[in-house]
Amino acid sequence: MRVLLTLMRRELASYFLSLTGYVIIAAATFLTGFSFVLILMQLRQEPSPMPVTELFYITPFFWLVLLLASPVITMRTFALERATGTYETLMTTPVRDGTVVLAKFGAALLFYLIMWLPMLACVAVIQHYSNARGGLDAGIIASTYLGILLIGGLFLSFGCLASALTQSQTVAAMISLALCTSMFLLSFLPNQLPDSASWAAQLLTSMALFDQMHDFARGVIDTRPIVFFVSFTIFFLMMTLRVVESRRWK
Repeated sequence: MRVLLTLMRRELASYFLSLTGYVIIAAATFLTGFSFVLILMQLRQEPSPMPVTELFYITPFFWLVLLLASPVITMRTFALERATGTYETLMTTPVRDGTVVLAKFGAALLFYLIMWLPMLACVAVIQHYSNARGGLDAGIIASTYLGILLIGGLFLSFGCLASALTQSQTVAAMISLALCTSMFLLSFLPNQLPDSASWAAQLLTSMALFDQMHDFARGVIDTRPIVFFVSFTIFFLMMTLRVVESRRWK
């Protein structure tokens, strides 16, 4: 556990010791703030019975942050190590491959959560200047962040796998973005199938990120999407581990 925490601290520090980490946080904060400005303008014209978190999740900026942040955060996890020549040094240390993968993923996930913290300030501003009394409901805020955490964890596992496959950060980001975008677009396929009761429609429904995030933004927590996100995140992390192990023995 001590080795894991040490590696996580090292990885997390690398985000804040480079300009990339601050650019990611600044860009995410700008998009989040801009979307909440639009929500404030909408609430000035017409009050909404929906929670503020639900209004926020249906804005395109919310999904833009989700889709773009994960590839940029994870593109350096393994690719930068290989490009700078420190990958071989890391792999020859008496540390298990699984610990390395878990530490890099954990640091990326922690940085990802830090990136979303400014959303709390935006919700507080809306609560202060509008009549959205449910805006700071603790249960709705917690469930919204749970949805953001679960979807982000899945997208970050995509990015870790992509970064482990190449030494180019650009290529890793492009592969990760393609996986994240494909996963997002699958959310719209169930409505296009003629037979909603078929096994294919039910399978695609379980992968509908938009609908699942809708429930989280309303404060509704269902164990099925939680199991889905956690299972697929573990699956892609296991694939990342296999790639790392294969490169160790080359």
